Amino acid sequence: MSRYLVITHQTALSPDLQHKVRVLVAEDASAEFAILVPEAPGLPLTWEGETVDVARQRAEAAKTVLEETARARVFRTATGAQDPLQAISDELRMHPGYDTLVICTLPPGISRWLKLDLVHRAERKFGLRVVHVVAEALAPARR
Repeated sequence: MSRYLVITHQTALSPDLQHKVRVLVAEDASAEFAILVPEAPGLPLTWEGETVDVARQRAEAAKTVLEETARARVFRTATGAQDPLQAISDELRMHPGYDTLVICTLPPGISRWLKLDLVHRAERKFGLRVVHVVAEALAPARR
C-alpha cells in the first residue's frame, strides 16, 4: 500500500489532479491519500484567519472530489504554512510514513510554486518520490 501526500491549493479541484490520482489508484487499489493545502499568502483586504478557512475548505472540497471521481481513499486533510516547503516539512514531521509527494501546480509563468522551485527543492529536501501535476487554473491565479 502506498501513501501519497497531495500538495495543492488553487488546483485542488482540477481535472488534471483528478486524472493523476485516478491513475495512481489504478496502479495500487490500496493506495491512501492525504491532502495538504498551504495557506495562500494574505491578501490586503482579508481578516485574520481567512486564509486558513479558505485552505481548509479547499482541502475538504478536494477530498470529496477525489473520493467521488477518482475513487481515492483520502484518510486525512490538512492545512499548512504559507510557505509550501515548510508546510510539507511540518506534515512529514508530524505524520510520517508517506511514500510519495504529489505536487499540483499551476502552469509555468503563473505558478508561484514553480517560481519557488518547489518540486525540485522538495525532491532534494525530503528524499521522497515526487510526482508533479501541472493543472490549468480554474479561477484567476493568485498563487
